[in-house]
Amino acid sequence: MIAAAILLPVLGGAVLWPLGVRIAPRRRRGALGAAAVGLLAASLTAAAVAAVTDGRLDVVWSAQLSLTFTADGVAGIVAVLVPAVAIVVTAYASVHEDVGGLPRLLGLMVAFTGAMQLVVLAADLLALTIGWELVAVCSWALIGSAWNSRDAVGKAAHAFNATRVGSIGLIVAAGAAFATTGSFAYDAIGDVPRPMLDVVAGGVLLAAMSKSAQLPFSPWLFSAMAGPTSVSALLHSATMVAAGAYALIVLGPSLATVGWFGPVVTAVGLATALIGGVVALGEVHGKRILAASTAAQYGLMFTAVGVGAPGAAVAHLAAHALLKSQLFLAIGVGMSATGTGDVRRWRLGGRMPTVAVAAAVGALALAAAPPLGAAWTKEQIVAATVTAGPVMGVLAFLAGLLSAVYALRLHLLAFGRDRAASVTHHAGPHPHRVEVVVIVLLAVASAALGVLWLPGARAVVERLVGSPIEAGHLWELALAVGLVILGAAVAVWAVRRDGDVLPHRLADAAAGWFGATTAAQRLVVTPVLASAAAAARFDDAVLDLPARLVGRAAGALTSALPRFDDRVVDGAVRTVVAAARAASRGVTRTLELGVDGIVSAIAAATTWIGDISRMGDDRGVDGAVEAIAERIGTAGTQARRVQTGLAHHYYVIAVIGLVVLIGALLDT
Repeated sequence: MIAAAILLPVLGGAVLWPLGVRIAPRRRRGALGAAAVGLLAASLTAAAVAAVTDGRLDVVWSAQLSLTFTADGVAGIVAVLVPAVAIVVTAYASVHEDVGGLPRLLGLMVAFTGAMQLVVLAADLLALTIGWELVAVCSWALIGSAWNSRDAVGKAAHAFNATRVGSIGLIVAAGAAFATTGSFAYDAIGDVPRPMLDVVAGGVLLAAMSKSAQLPFSPWLFSAMAGPTSVSALLHSATMVAAGAYALIVLGPSLATVGWFGPVVTAVGLATALIGGVVALGEVHGKRILAASTAAQYGLMFTAVGVGAPGAAVAHLAAHALLKSQLFLAIGVGMSATGTGDVRRWRLGGRMPTVAVAAAVGALALAAAPPLGAAWTKEQIVAATVTAGPVMGVLAFLAGLLSAVYALRLHLLAFGRDRAASVTHHAGPHPHRVEVVVIVLLAVASAALGVLWLPGARAVVERLVGSPIEAGHLWELALAVGLVILGAAVAVWAVRRDGDVLPHRLADAAAGWFGATTAAQRLVVTPVLASAAAAARFDDAVLDLPARLVGRAAGALTSALPRFDDRVVDGAVRTVVAAARAASRGVTRTLELGVDGIVSAIAAATTWIGDISRMGDDRGVDGAVEAIAERIGTAGTQARRVQTGLAHHYYVIAVIGLVVLIGALLDT
């Protein structure tokens, strides 16, 4: 079942793309949507069966090398969550996105889900690395779906390269673990000795930070917004960005013995939660607000792992996947209706009330307003942080306040009912019924997580995630509710000021992630490009020197060879030819003297023989001929004597001839 959960979407997506192109455009949406949903539903079913049965799969390559997959505990939960979210997002995409590129888009989205399943179900670092790379490649292709747009392709490359930096860390971590233990298995990480365990911890942390867009990697999230809305929804909710937090959740306990690991993870998470929240307050584009909030929310999950509460992080990951996918899809509907991403010009509550109400559920969940399930999961993180230290607890509460402000500000600007501030003319269509149904279903799912507030729910969650969850105090809940109310008040105040919360200079700084973009350009991009240029010059000046010398020598030799050929080889040939000609003339003279002499002798002999023959002819042959002629003449004369003309002479001759004939016959 584990193999089916992974391979069905991966292979199905690869087939869906080329086959979908053959379907007529008027039938394409329904056929492709049904096929994509069917493949993802099959993956969901296989993952659920594997999770219930604690499935395990070993793919043995050799005696020392194998790939291991498991569906127990956290892996089983997330393996069900990923295709569940992907189903509704692909259904939305089948009616929302451009029909021309739909086969490629849906095929990639389905394959992308399969790649994430590989990450989730992996039980060793080698399998994790393979899935990690597949997720990166699929995300790059999805973000750059508009491949004929230079801007989209460039931003896809930015997102890909930013996450690739972290991938190096995972590869190093896997290599260090295998070099010291002879195994890639998660269970063997605890056996890695120091200081190699520090290398493993650093590599895993770097990979997780880049994938989940934690500082200083956060700016790539804005580049990822170049992709279609449905891609953004899937990317930020249950796949790409979730992969980093998931890896930390799974591997964090094995790395807890590394003293610096927990504090650094906590610091990274809190810093990103706070700065991401401020960045979201300075944005006016709906997708960019949600992108910044994504970094902030995953920062809270990092914080939970850092303080030793991975169970709370898992719960918040699930709640966040539902609410964030729903909000992205709602924003996509609004962008289609208004033709702009600037939510200050929307106020679509009157035009699409159903979507507005459903989006309100998602916004309240993002704001962590009780009794929604996301509020419960966030409170568990805050409780664990408070237990770890009061300063960290204060920062976690502050991050919660920021989330309330940016979530409610977004909703009031996008789906409020202030007609005076709304776009006066909406050229776009009303939402398709499938879009509305999907958004409502996700809102219902977010609301259903409110059961987590019921007594006994904590024990169930602890059993599912396999780790304890910190029980909060009443004062923490009261403070959290108070901060949500304060955040709502600030959001209302901001909307009355056309959405402005931050001073313009601060908003400009926030747009660049407070220098993170510039720092990355100066500290990473520029040095890398300069190093590449220097390496190219070194390659040309040093490494290519032998080749250039050989080339020059070959060129010189090539130039010299024609001259050598003309002067030496051709000279020798000319000498040989001259000698041959001289020899020929000598031979000719010799032949003339010898052969001509022979010919002259033969001619003389022939003449002599001819003379002899002529003499013989005159004397012998001519004499014989003349003698015969003479005898014939004599015979003729004698014969004429018999012919007397007298009849009785003829009778006597006839009788004599007859007697002679009869005598001859009688003798025989």
